[in-house]
Amino acid sequence: MRIARALISVSDKAGIATFARALAELGIEILSTGGTARLLEKEGVPATEVSAWTGFPEMLEGRVKTLHPRIHAGLLARRDSREHMAELARAGIAPIDLLVVNLYPFEATVADPDCSLAQAIENIDVGGPAMLRAAAKNHAGVAVVTDPADYDAVLAEIRATGGVSERTRRALATKAFAHTAAYDGAIANFLSSLDEEGRRRAFPDVLTLQFFKRQELRYGENPHQAAALYRDARPVAGAIAGFTLLQGKALSYNNLADADAAWECAKSFAAPACVIVKHANPCGAATGESLAVAYRKAFATDPVSAFGGILAFNRALDRATAEEVGRQFAEVIVAPRVEPAAREALAARQNVRVLEVPLAHEAQAHDYKRIGGGLLVQTTDARTAARAEMKVVTRRAPTEAQWDDLLFAWTVAKFVKSNAIVFCRDGATLGIGAGQMSRVDSVRIAALKAAGAKLALAGSVVASDAFFPFRDGLEAVADAGAAAVIQPGGSVRDAEVIAAADERGLAMVFTGVRHFRH
Repeated sequence: MRIARALISVSDKAGIATFARALAELGIEILSTGGTARLLEKEGVPATEVSAWTGFPEMLEGRVKTLHPRIHAGLLARRDSREHMAELARAGIAPIDLLVVNLYPFEATVADPDCSLAQAIENIDVGGPAMLRAAAKNHAGVAVVTDPADYDAVLAEIRATGGVSERTRRALATKAFAHTAAYDGAIANFLSSLDEEGRRRAFPDVLTLQFFKRQELRYGENPHQAAALYRDARPVAGAIAGFTLLQGKALSYNNLADADAAWECAKSFAAPACVIVKHANPCGAATGESLAVAYRKAFATDPVSAFGGILAFNRALDRATAEEVGRQFAEVIVAPRVEPAAREALAARQNVRVLEVPLAHEAQAHDYKRIGGGLLVQTTDARTAARAEMKVVTRRAPTEAQWDDLLFAWTVAKFVKSNAIVFCRDGATLGIGAGQMSRVDSVRIAALKAAGAKLALAGSVVASDAFFPFRDGLEAVADAGAAAVIQPGGSVRDAEVIAAADERGLAMVFTGVRHFRH
């Protein structure tokens, strides 16, 4: 398969002039349309307008230009079929061997909340997807390129062999079908999100998602389960799926699920922070003047549970911290950067997975959870309540130091499975109760954890991810030693709970925001 003729028509014109010029220098005839043809002419790249090639002018404001037998027959004719090639010859149609197309920017257009239906409709490409599907179907004889990132590799093959290999053509065709599938999915998502008056709803009637497999994993939640990691078609900046593995064994499903929980919590703090996660819950979290200090405080919360845990840091991992971490058994370490000296310190622990993830705070728009026969979709819990929005509901107000710890505890509680109770002091967790059916049981477990780590709760603060439905929960945290409480409020028995806090001399703050995490 040799490339003699290419058709180029792109919306994303990044790198196209350079690519087209290189093709022309190799003697490849170039056909083009509209804005792409004008750009190539300006850049001095010889190209034939499609309308001149077909003998039929563009019409309907450009809606019809490539929907023509000279284009589609040139793309669809099987090169291994004598009948097909004879038909082309009788019709005077030359084959098109390379198609370079990407589509009108529909998603970028509808991302504007003020985009009208008419604007959206005008950005639905018709000719482009038709050509892509034709070329991709006939990839045995046609190379189809949708992504500017592929220009260099395709050009290198053409220079080396005059054509594009079967393996590359198949990969490019697969990419083209994924491109058109995502495009059509985006159109269906948008149109089905409109109500009868054309207003956009948060959740469309038809939901099409697209993810790309990054890698297969060692196993799923259990060794008998297979698993793979898929990445968003539009990657989220700073998300765990964008990790770089610096060292260690292959990752499992649980490794990445726990690393995600630790990383998202660690990113929430402005000060140097360490978060240790075990079985999807933080078992220790702390901030400090350095990562080493934060690590020591986080580890002290629950050294037993930290064994085999996942550690996340929100600063570049330095040697001193790496050496301390190296003394415990950790499954995964995540940081925005790992300094060379830290890598050297961890190199002896060959089984420890060390991940770098760029530090960014972009939030995913939605969370998804599979249930039997369906999918639950919700907006991401990216809500943060500022101190100014919170309300002191007790006679006693928190001190400034207690305010700092309350806000810290509230941040950690957001990442603990419900029912969540988090005791803190001096920017560090002391005891965490997670995932219990009763909030009082979560209090008891948190107190037991603190006692097991020999951490006193007297004078601590406590965060509860949801309201106390009865005064018994408030009394339990007071009995454990808490001096201040932060919780959402909103119970029909709030008055009883506030009265209990006043009776025990506690300060209590209502956030008005709940952070259930299931």
